[in-house]
Amino acid sequence: MSLSRPFGNGDASWLQGLLGLFYKPARLQIAALCIRPGETENEILLVSTRDTGRLILPKGWPEPDRQDYETAATEAYEEAGVIGKTDPHALGTFSSYKGRSDGSKEPTKVLVFKLQFEKQLSEFPELGQRQCLWLPFSEAVEHANENSLKQFLHHHRAEIA
Repeated sequence: MSLSRPFGNGDASWLQGLLGLFYKPARLQIAALCIRPGETENEILLVSTRDTGRLILPKGWPEPDRQDYETAATEAYEEAGVIGKTDPHALGTFSSYKGRSDGSKEPTKVLVFKLQFEKQLSEFPELGQRQCLWLPFSEAVEHANENSLKQFLHHHRAEIA
């Protein structure tokens, strides 16, 4: 008669499966860091979230048939009517969250692409749903509502301001 071990041959895959019930890895979002020349320093676009009014970068979920930098350009257009040239190489990432209507927060990792401003349209898909603010770099850092976004901007100041 052979006795079987209840958890396999000493591997801990059962434990990893159990932990997966409690831990969800951050989902990826794509953001546009829209930059335009200002009087004393470059200006950064911040948009408000629709639910809480937090000031963030235009961002959204990756689109399966598009390059990430194209998705960043789409988000800038949809959320703020901004058109420009998007760098195909990501500037970097920061941690964030997606607020849910039930008040919960979903952790996200945000992949950021620089978009050099060309123009801003007077009509765009989310017009009236968000506030769009162009702020000098130093003010944008102060007004951003996420510490990780503030740190990201500080870290990339030389490439932005």
